[in-house]
Amino acid sequence: MPHITLDENLPGITGLLNYRQDTALPIRQLTQILLRGESTLTEAERELIATVVSQGNECKFCTAAHTAAADVLLGERETAEKVKHDPENAPVTPKMKFLLEIARRTQADARTVSAELVTRAKQAGATDLEIHDTVLIAGLFCLYNKYVDGLASVTPTEPAFYDRLANILKTSGYMPSANRYASLNTTT
Repeated sequence: MPHITLDENLPGITGLLNYRQDTALPIRQLTQILLRGESTLTEAERELIATVVSQGNECKFCTAAHTAAADVLLGERETAEKVKHDPENAPVTPKMKFLLEIARRTQADARTVSAELVTRAKQAGATDLEIHDTVLIAGLFCLYNKYVDGLASVTPTEPAFYDRLANILKTSGYMPSANRYASLNTTT
């Protein structure tokens, strides 16, 4: 049960963003830039960063939502699961493995993002901008995870909910729009 009164049809961060739309707008804008804006990292790769950070923070809603978003963008379900549970054998590039490690370290204790790790990421092809954005996405998702869990937002348990949310994120991104979540709680 949420700690504050939220729209019961909008679980997770969706209800929180709807609750206070003036603070939601800059949050959405930054998320749109980082996860859907122009980048040398694919949208799926950026969703994988959000996934591993959310998993590290044990935020069930965000982990499920961004795993589903990565899955729909990749067109398969293996990569996100491997990235979360067996990162060394995940089917991602060496560069991405280093970026995901930077994200994990940022999530757990940002002071452990070492010069050596960053050098190795660069040697694998990571640019300064990709490293910057990885750390910023990780920090941003730490905020989201704490926002969702700190207010005890509702976390659906049925995978179909997250599949519907992932399709909204794929087609509409993160900016607000009319009837954005109309299909979210349907049973189809």
